[in-house]
Amino acid sequence: MSTLKEILTRRPVAATIRLTVPAGEARPMPPVGPALGQYRLNLMAFCKDFNARTQKYKKDTPMSVTVTAFKDNTFEFTVKSPSVTWYLKKAAGVDSGSGRPGHETASKITLKHAYEIAKVKQSDPYCQYMSLESICKSIIGTANSMGIQVVKELE
Repeated sequence: MSTLKEILTRRPVAATIRLTVPAGEARPMPPVGPALGQYRLNLMAFCKDFNARTQKYKKDTPMSVTVTAFKDNTFEFTVKSPSVTWYLKKAAGVDSGSGRPGHETASKITLKHAYEIAKVKQSDPYCQYMSLESICKSIIGTANSMGIQVVKELE
């Protein structure tokens, strides 16, 4: 239960905005500018903070961002690591998955690739309490639905 002080100090939320922005390349232009500008948020502050938080990733890595805009024109944002499908396509070396998953194989990856992706995804806010094994199983299921076969070792 919330205390009275917590209830009184809560800021009213104007909107929750979800964006996909390349790492280290946030600029006050589309898609960032129009999405945040309509809530009168400080675009340059967002761009500087986002680029500072994502400087450890390679350029053009698509980062998922959730921005919470408050009615007093302030904001908070969380940055999630790239999607599992992006990691799988990079590991498999393909541009897209199979058109007919289950019938055609687009590529193959090893269990070690899936384990490495799971270790990266474990730092995400939604996955931090999941076991590494369950994250690996989820990644293998995603790979199968993309037509990427997971094998013990590549021939």
